[in-house]
Amino acid sequence: MANVFGSPSSYVQGKNILFDSKSYIQKLGQRLVVLAGPNALKVVGNRYIKYLKDNGFDVQPVTFQGESSDREIKRVVKIGKDFKADVIVGLGGGKTLDTAKAIADKLKIKVAILPSLASTDAPCSRLSVIYHDDGSFSNYLFYNQNPNLVLVDTKLPAEAPARFLASGMGDALATNVEAQAVAKHDGNTMLNAKQTLVGNAIAQKCQETLFKYGKEALVSVENKVDSKALDRVVEANTLMSGLGFESGGLAAAHALYNGMTVLHGDVDTMMHGEKVAFGTLTQLFLEGADKARLEKFLKFDLELGLPTTFKDLKMPNVTDEELRKVAHAANASNDTMKQMPFEISDDDIVQAMKAANAYSTDYKKRMAN
Repeated sequence: MANVFGSPSSYVQGKNILFDSKSYIQKLGQRLVVLAGPNALKVVGNRYIKYLKDNGFDVQPVTFQGESSDREIKRVVKIGKDFKADVIVGLGGGKTLDTAKAIADKLKIKVAILPSLASTDAPCSRLSVIYHDDGSFSNYLFYNQNPNLVLVDTKLPAEAPARFLASGMGDALATNVEAQAVAKHDGNTMLNAKQTLVGNAIAQKCQETLFKYGKEALVSVENKVDSKALDRVVEANTLMSGLGFESGGLAAAHALYNGMTVLHGDVDTMMHGEKVAFGTLTQLFLEGADKARLEKFLKFDLELGLPTTFKDLKMPNVTDEELRKVAHAANASNDTMKQMPFEISDDDIVQAMKAANAYSTDYKKRMAN
């Protein structure tokens, strides 16, 4: 099997770059479907649509309806076909961007990905995570190429609630943990290929950047400051993590996130990266990580305000039966648990989740005394 590395055709990052993006969009086409969620439209999308129209683009705005599902993809595909779009612009969070990529693939048109947050590593990849209409994980969709353009305006995450950046770091923290597990297994990446050295190296650089600048970047956002540390963490959350997870591979942490989507209630209010952060701790317990490595991640999660216990995940009374449902879903044959370097049973997953919860609960008590 070949070693493969994937990346977007162009990645552009900078302060206020969104309203200086005419030349980048022009290279892709003229008739644009702009897909954005209600909040993204309110914060920046309506102004951006005006900017595009003022610069001569034909624009069809479409409000994203909240779920990266087959139904939503089909709905917007019809709009794009009727409009004769030659580009789809995804503006918003991870599910909006994943939907835009799927629509571009269906219509065989170009796609520009414009994250309004630095909350996930979805933007750069050539895949989409597809959910059922109830929000539970359905499947991955894979494409022949990565997005034509990923354009990141660092002013947007600087002005967003700090929780979004922290969630993005929770997502990105899994990148190297999972990539190293895939390397140890000599498993397959999300490109259905073997790792390249550069894919693995990017995953390592992502982790290094987060530990070095993460807390500083979070404080910057809490104070609405677009600092150099934030610039570096936005790149880690978006570019490094995106390339690292795709060309490095996913393993237990993201499979556990997918598994957790079968639970409903208050846990549904937790963000993708927040659940992935707990999945990373669980993967470390599955691997039998030593105390120093485990507590390095645990301490950093707590500094960022990420969930480390069932209580933090808003499921304090989760039952063993519910955990078994999570484990069974995470262990599905179409998910990435199989890329771990050893066999894992549903019970192994349940016990690792409970161990992560117990250790984190005890650690927090010890730190409080």
